[in-house]
Amino acid sequence: MNWEAFLAPYVQVVEELKVKLKGMRAQFEYESEHSPIEFVTGRVKPVPSILEKALKKNIPMDKIEKEVQDIAGVRVVCQFVDDIYKIVQMLESRNDFKVVEVKDYIQEKKDSGYRSYHMIIEYPVETISGEKKIIAEIQIRTLAMNFWATNEHSLNYKYDGQIPVHVKARLKNAAEAAFKLDEEMSKIKDEVQEAQRVFYKNKSKNKNKH
Repeated sequence: MNWEAFLAPYVQVVEELKVKLKGMRAQFEYESEHSPIEFVTGRVKPVPSILEKALKKNIPMDKIEKEVQDIAGVRVVCQFVDDIYKIVQMLESRNDFKVVEVKDYIQEKKDSGYRSYHMIIEYPVETISGEKKIIAEIQIRTLAMNFWATNEHSLNYKYDGQIPVHVKARLKNAAEAAFKLDEEMSKIKDEVQEAQRVFYKNKSKNKNKH
């Protein structure tokens, strides 16, 4: 398989989604409003990881496009749990792609303690041979959830998916602590947002002076 040609449209999807999501963030800032989007990252899954996942899930090569849903992955990180659902609503109301599946690991956390909101979308890409619909995944999570998931990912990598029981238990406790932090921050959300509004207003006033 010519992997470079196969992955080219996925690269395009990630770049376009990043631009669109960052554009949404900027619009909130222009209006001096709290942006539910803190930052956006994206990546195309490396070929060895695609093959590893296909092997693990018994996916034949000709089904990879449809069944490996996170070859193109974009992550949206926000401050508050409420923000996650605001972003979900905004994405579901867009008409430049179609949401085909959602997995809410916030209401139904994974056994490991993992929390995040996953959206599987179908994104149309213009290629030289016409339009191609690409399956991509958007993950939406808070800063605390992201901190936890990043560390869990590193540990999974270190232990080749077999994290020792005592480390797993610690991780689970850490996941609960991270969620407790999210809950506490939600209680002072209005204060934080008011402070941010003042900050953005002053920032744009100073910009206009120059």
